[in-house]
Amino acid sequence: MLKYIAKRLAVGAFTLFLLATVTFFLMHVIPGSPFAGETSKLPAKVKERLYEKYGLDKPVSEQYVMYLKNAAKGDFGVSIYRKGKSIDKIIKNGLPYTMRLGAVSITFAMVTGIFLGTVAAFTKKKWLANLVLVIATAGVSMPGFLLSVLLLLLFGVVLQWLPFVGLDSPLHYILPAVGMSFAPISMIARLVRSSLREVMKQDYMVLARSKGTPEKLVILRHGLKNAMLPVITYAGPMIATLLTGSFVIESLYSIPGIGAEFVTSITNRDYTMIMALTILYGAFIIIANIITDIANAMIDPRIKLGR
Repeated sequence: MLKYIAKRLAVGAFTLFLLATVTFFLMHVIPGSPFAGETSKLPAKVKERLYEKYGLDKPVSEQYVMYLKNAAKGDFGVSIYRKGKSIDKIIKNGLPYTMRLGAVSITFAMVTGIFLGTVAAFTKKKWLANLVLVIATAGVSMPGFLLSVLLLLLFGVVLQWLPFVGLDSPLHYILPAVGMSFAPISMIARLVRSSLREVMKQDYMVLARSKGTPEKLVILRHGLKNAMLPVITYAGPMIATLLTGSFVIESLYSIPGIGAEFVTSITNRDYTMIMALTILYGAFIIIANIITDIANAMIDPRIKLGR
């Protein structure tokens, strides 16, 4: 197990290196600069000082080496758009908002998705099963940002039942969390439904019933446990995505998280912020995938790590 984790961490570190390299050079290949609009009317000497201050006057290869050296020490530099404010401080201020919203969205998605999938798999009411399938199809088809706009307009603006700016109270979490988790709920419900139907046909499930074990206990003790494998596999990247925030939804609800910072940094060509958040996002994905593989192996002993 430790050997496998060490191997995956090494591969993950190399992947982050490639991600940082590709992102760095792509930013410099794209036309424009962080000071294109701001310095257009400034004297040439002032422009030169700004480029010199942020190291943008050096060759791209030299900037790349310097950035890697500083990033390896945990120093991601200062924000160009935020007038020299530390990247570490910006992430430290914004990450808690994103993490809290992500945790609420993950919990809501897992609980609701598993419940709906279980209902669809075992209900004898055709209309209820069809309703779950309609919800699941709508969730996969409708973009999260579009649903969020509709929720904001209906429950925030028209009915005025829920607040929709910031995260100042538990009620503020409802609209953005539903918008972020609707697509995962739909996917989890579909996975649980199909997986449970397959699991319930297995020999060990028939044997458990023949021993006189109550149906609900059979489902909880044996059915759901084995039906969770595809859900856990999907949950890895889902958790990483929700924890790092939805860029559009955070901006839509004026949430000061790192998702909103990512949108702002791209718009303003804030190179250092883009690099830091890209690496952070990649690290979340890699760690989530490793945890997912380990969780799958713990549930199903037939899965061997390291193959």
